[in-house]
Amino acid sequence: MELNNIKAVYFIGIGGIGMSAIARYFLKKGITVGGYDRTPTELTEKLAEEGATIHYEENLALIPEACKDKTSCLVIYTPAIPSTHQELKFFKENQFEIQKRAQVLGTLTRKHKGICVAGTHGKTTTSSMTAHILHQSHVDCNAFLGGITKNYGTNYILSENSDFVVIEADEFDRSFHWLTPYASVITATDADHLDIYGTKEAYLESFEKYSNLIQPGGYLILHEGLEMNACVQEGVTVYTYSRDKGDFYAQNIRIGNGTIIFDFVSPFGNIQDIELGVPVSINIDNGIAAMALAQICGATAEEIKQAMRSFQGVDRRFDFKIRKPDFAFLTDYAHHPEEIRQSLTSIRSLYAGKKITVAFQPHLYSRTRDFYQDFAQSLSIADDVILLDIYPAREAPIPGVSSKLIYDNLAPQVTKRMCQKEELVEMIQNSDFDVLVLLGAGDIENYASQIAQILKDK
Repeated sequence: MELNNIKAVYFIGIGGIGMSAIARYFLKKGITVGGYDRTPTELTEKLAEEGATIHYEENLALIPEACKDKTSCLVIYTPAIPSTHQELKFFKENQFEIQKRAQVLGTLTRKHKGICVAGTHGKTTTSSMTAHILHQSHVDCNAFLGGITKNYGTNYILSENSDFVVIEADEFDRSFHWLTPYASVITATDADHLDIYGTKEAYLESFEKYSNLIQPGGYLILHEGLEMNACVQEGVTVYTYSRDKGDFYAQNIRIGNGTIIFDFVSPFGNIQDIELGVPVSINIDNGIAAMALAQICGATAEEIKQAMRSFQGVDRRFDFKIRKPDFAFLTDYAHHPEEIRQSLTSIRSLYAGKKITVAFQPHLYSRTRDFYQDFAQSLSIADDVILLDIYPAREAPIPGVSSKLIYDNLAPQVTKRMCQKEELVEMIQNSDFDVLVLLGAGDIENYASQIAQILKDK
């Protein structure tokens, strides 16, 4: 089905962060949008306010009439939806055009110039930074992001004029193999999603296949030190980047008084005194990648400099709820051992000598089983660790796999506690710390506002 012929779109799993961005794209185009999700959230409520018709039970009668015409309705679903879902079965049996979210994004990368950010971690922040730079510049862009940007309060940016589309390229379920990027960054290839890939080698091969999808005449920008072999088509230019070496890197880094400032070194022209709007250490790497993509797209040095300073970050990515010189409370989506290591290392550098307490909710039984020792090592950077039960997401329990695996492997010097999530607020209320971090990709974030209020009252 050609995009121009679509009159209605139905989303099964509309409340997902990636799905909702595409829903907003079609809403902005004036196309009827309907959808199902398991539970109402702030995001689904906002989509409803923007014009989507959404329900929360598997009920064919609740599907909008405009979404029951297979000649003009496109159905989009997330891989997290089981094949037994009644609505998905209805659309399959009636031979509707059904696509995964990634397929739709793939179509958009062929229709526009796709600027894609892939990698085990750093995707959301780097793609959001890139989108902010381009949107604030004369270049402009469309964007489909994996988080809610604080600058725009949304995960979608629409441009009537720009041919560029910024996309977070997700490796889960090999989704990024549907894309055809014009330019791409790969931030990291630390093994993940082994429930899908089976082995680290298969995971790396998936990234190698992705790199071969970049269009001739395009660009690939790899973080220094990745284990993968870049496998690109003829005519694709390959660059490297990192904090301190490569084709793009930072020089003269100055950290202090709550700011991070550095000089950006680039084959397209250096830029002096880049100031990070979100001054955490890992954003030096993320910012270098974003600026490299922005230069390739034609943003000017002054546009890049101003946008980097005004970038406010992304919800749940190093997201400060309370920030004072001697006390802080923040949440972070980090759910991979390397992400946690980077997050806590950044916090240590910002709050040297302070007592750091971390509440962590592991995400997926399989990820906990595969990386529990690495999780324990990364969490041991903190002084005090509170471990919640595993957030199962799409998985059934695995015998013998629980948060206790991480708990038992934490370093001896760490104070450690197990906690039911319903008890978290009270436990934190009775705890002593200088910095509190909620970590995880599950529903631990739901307790953030209540905790913030308690801490403000204290």
